[in-house]
Parts: sequence; C-alpha cells; structure tokens
Amino acid sequence: MPKNKIAANGGLSASRARADEARHLMNTYKRPPIVFTRGRGCRVYDSNGREYLDFLAGIAVNALGHAHPRLVRTIRREAGRAIHTSNLFHNPFQGPLAKKLAKWSGLSRVFFTNSGTEAIDGALKLARAYANAKASVGGGGNSSVAKKTRILALENSFHGRTFGAVSITYPAKYREPFAPLVPGTEFVKFNDVPDLERKFDDSVCALVVETIQGEGGIFPVSQEFWQRARELATQHDSALIADEIQCGLGRTGRYFAYQALGSLPDVVAVAKPLAGGLPLGAFIANEKFAAAFTPGMHGTTFGGGPLVCATALEFLTVVEEEELLANIRGRGAELRTGIEKLAGKFDFIREVRGEGLMLGVDLSVDGAPFIAEALRSGLIMNCTHEHILRLLPAFIIKQRDVEEFLAKFETVLARTAKSLENSRSQTQKTETHAQPMTVAAAR
Repeated sequence: MPKNKIAANGGLSASRARADEARHLMNTYKRPPIVFTRGRGCRVYDSNGREYLDFLAGIAVNALGHAHPRLVRTIRREAGRAIHTSNLFHNPFQGPLAKKLAKWSGLSRVFFTNSGTEAIDGALKLARAYANAKASVGGGGNSSVAKKTRILALENSFHGRTFGAVSITYPAKYREPFAPLVPGTEFVKFNDVPDLERKFDDSVCALVVETIQGEGGIFPVSQEFWQRARELATQHDSALIADEIQCGLGRTGRYFAYQALGSLPDVVAVAKPLAGGLPLGAFIANEKFAAAFTPGMHGTTFGGGPLVCATALEFLTVVEEEELLANIRGRGAELRTGIEKLAGKFDFIREVRGEGLMLGVDLSVDGAPFIAEALRSGLIMNCTHEHILRLLPAFIIKQRDVEEFLAKFETVLARTAKSLENSRSQTQKTETHAQPMTVAAAR
C-alpha cells in the first residue's frame, strides 16, 4: 500500500484494519463496521471522511474534545524531551499536578496510576493498609481482635475490570466469569440508608461510592445517603472512598461531584479525562489515610510519567483559565431542558437524570436501535443497562453544538420509533395470518 494512502486514512484501509482485528484481537468488543481516523473539537471523522457529532467523548475521556491545540502542543513538546523516566526518579510534573489535584479535591496526597480500575485497586489497598496498621497497634498482637477487612459497595455499581475493582462491581455478568474474587465484599442497596446502617460495623475498612453511577445508568447518590455514609465511616474509622472516575474533574460543573453533598471523602479515585485522552488515573487521600503507605508498599511502572503528567496539568489549567465549569453548567442545562421537551413528544422517554454534561435518558424500550440510528445519522452516544442512553460530551461544546444535537436526536427518536412501530405491525400481521394454519395443523 502506498505511503500516502496510509497517511490519508490514518492507518491501513478500514477493511484491512477490521480483518486484522477479526483474526488477531481477543473477542471482547462488539463494534459497528466503522473506523475512526481523526477528530477535531467535538467532531470525529471515519475512514471515508464522514463527520460525526461526538456526544460520548471516548466515554468521558476527551473532555477537551479531539486534537485540542494546547494539549497537542504539550504532547509534542514533552515527547521530544522525555516520555518515561520511571518512578525511581523525580520528574518536573508529578509534584505540580499533585498539588493542583489536592487543591481541586480538598484532600492532601496523590498516587498516580495508569487507569481508573488501578486507582480503585490502589484505594482499596490503602484502606486495608490503614486498617491493618491500626489493628497491629491497637490489638497488641491479640489474635482475638476482629479483622477490619470488609468492603462495602453499592448495588448497581461499576468500578472497573481488575480483580479488586470487579469484586466491588455489582452486576453478576462482570463478576461471575472470574469467581472466586476478592473476599469480604458486601453490597448495599443504592441510596438505602437503613440497609447501609445494618451492614456497616467495625469490621468494615472501606465503603466505596460512585457519587453518580455511570455505567449503572446515571444515578446520583442522595445527600442523605452520602452524609450518613460519612458519619458511619468516621464512627468506625473506615475509609469513605468516592469513585469519581467518570463524574469527576469537572463533568458535573464542579471539580468533583461530592462537592455538592456537603462533606469530603477520605479518598477519591479519578481517571478518564485527567490527561485529555492519554492513560492516567490517580487516587487522592487525606493525610490520615495517605500515611498508611510507606516506601515499597505500592508502586507502578508507567503511572505518572512526565508526558502524561504534563498533559494532565495542561488539561486542568485549561479548565481553569477558560472557565469551562461555567460552560459545562450552561450547556448541560440547555441539553437537559431540550431533552425534557422531547420527552413530551415521545412517551417512551421515562426520565432524564444527571448533572452538568453527564446525562442519562431512560427509555421504556430497548436502547440499541436508537444508538444504531444515531450512528447512521452522524451522532455518537451509547447505551447502558440496555435502555439508558448516555450523553458525555466534551466540556468545550457550544450552544450551537447542543442545538445540533437536539435536532439530530429528535430525528433519531422519530425514525426509530416509526421503525419499531412498523416492525411490531408486521409481526402482528404475520402472527394473524399464521394463526389459522396453526389451528388447522393442530386438528
């Protein structure tokens, strides 16, 4: 294949790329037959040059859209200096980035990871380390002292794919193929304070809460539940861990979603948008829990390298300097109001949930046909729990992008509803015509 052909497509031909995937990739993803090759702002382009309005942003990752000029400049600059030096040595960006994350979160100390699921695993290890250290001091070697090792998580939760994270992820389809998992996990009914109180005792070392459940369908935790969780964690000297991998770092129009709930967690896990599309996660803890880690207890080869930390620092700076939190709140309000108006036209829209630019459109019908029609219409979103359309656009969207989305979305809803109705009518006709034959055959 000529070099200019490869350059034009951003790689090999779409058909060749798909054929190589089919032959050599593990069978873990269901993908439409589209190969995306480039993006700019809130739009991406496939191998045929077709444009799509991106309201998924790489599942909440591309918070500044695609090819943001400030991120591109930073990546180019640092790639020419040092991509990786290892955590055996200092680099110029870990400290400043940790300082800014501490400021944003109201917490104290940071550990950098490669991903969100690793951030969750690290946070669980930190909680266990704190509990074990306290037990070794307070127990005085007394083996009769109860082990403080239990972990509470919430029903409907999703925390990641590594063994620790998947052990506290609720849906059985994620856990059962890999059983047995990390022992000592129990699930609390979502936003059910009495159930939380029944299950929380001195054997609990950590409670993990998504402040807004993402994969679970955009369900915000209630203020009552959060406050009681905070009280119980303090009472039992356990870690309250906030999973803000999807909802954190600005997506709700606040630096962190828990900042609307009135009290801080002990630890918060972040990842998705942190380095603007490059792989970087972190967990941030207060001084009390952070002190449980000493040199050699935890580590990572790639987490917090100079390239990704420089890019993350630039991302956070852009959010501040361009006052994107205000844009998130404004565009999020416009988007939600527009969808709620559409709910008056389409009775299969049951509810619109979420905050800022993290919204879920709950349907009374299967969501997959709507996602397929949206893609055909040049619109990218996705579906969770089979019936909840999830919207996670970039922080930089403009009013005209919201207006374009709403117009396309209305068309998608109308076309899909009509198609489903025609399909039902055809099925009913087929069943009606088939009935006499069935009866005659029975005779």
